[in-house]
Amino acid sequence: MKDYRLFLIDLDGTVYRGKDTVESGVRFVHRLVEQKKDYLFLTNNTTRTLQMVVDKLKGHGVETDVNHVYTPSMATVSYILNHNHKQKIGVYIIGQIGLWSEILKHPEFEINEANPDYVIVGMDTDLTYHKVRVASRAIREGATFIGTNADMNLPAEGELIPGNGSQCAFVAAASGVEPLYIGKPESIIVNMALSKMGYSKDEALLVGDNYDTDIKAGFNSNVDQLLTLTGVTKKEDIQGKRQPTILVNNLDEFKL
Repeated sequence: MKDYRLFLIDLDGTVYRGKDTVESGVRFVHRLVEQKKDYLFLTNNTTRTLQMVVDKLKGHGVETDVNHVYTPSMATVSYILNHNHKQKIGVYIIGQIGLWSEILKHPEFEINEANPDYVIVGMDTDLTYHKVRVASRAIREGATFIGTNADMNLPAEGELIPGNGSQCAFVAAASGVEPLYIGKPESIIVNMALSKMGYSKDEALLVGDNYDTDIKAGFNSNVDQLLTLTGVTKKEDIQGKRQPTILVNNLDEFKL
């Protein structure tokens, strides 16, 4: 077994499922800490602040801090600042507190509804026609369209609800422009996470329960993958498809 030095760990379906704890996932994190292995929680969720994520993990028995959490909100900020060196960067944001707080903690950004440089769309359960109208107009007039992640649906309380990919599809249809996606399964967020932690691709293992986001993020970024069958993806779902580096029924089966 390869000696991985960094573990990029998904949350929902891997460490918890909604309000329920995935006990094998919690034990896995505890083993990493005991063996002094480096880890980073890599989530597509932009609705929570970093501290809210830490507090939720604590409720499931995982003690960590904000330095061990990385989100598409953070990756979006890094991506824009790496590509735009204006003193003030105008943004129009569709999203919730996790996205807003991360962007506005950086003084380079200012809210600009009339003529933004970027339209950034994250999950927004209060999405309105007005927000889509403003966003699509700005994009048609030249603003760069960024989607934090492309999840079309999300599991919630026994049903699938529209995800950010569905919201971005609405804006894309109205503006005639497809977004640049940042979160999993894109390589952008993985590369940003590796840079933050100071590891190479060969040293990392991407751990998650969703083949279409977590595992494909590994494929797209050339990082090894561990698929745990404790969440979205079942074994029969990946028959005939490219296989992950490692497949386990639960994370107790993975030996460090």
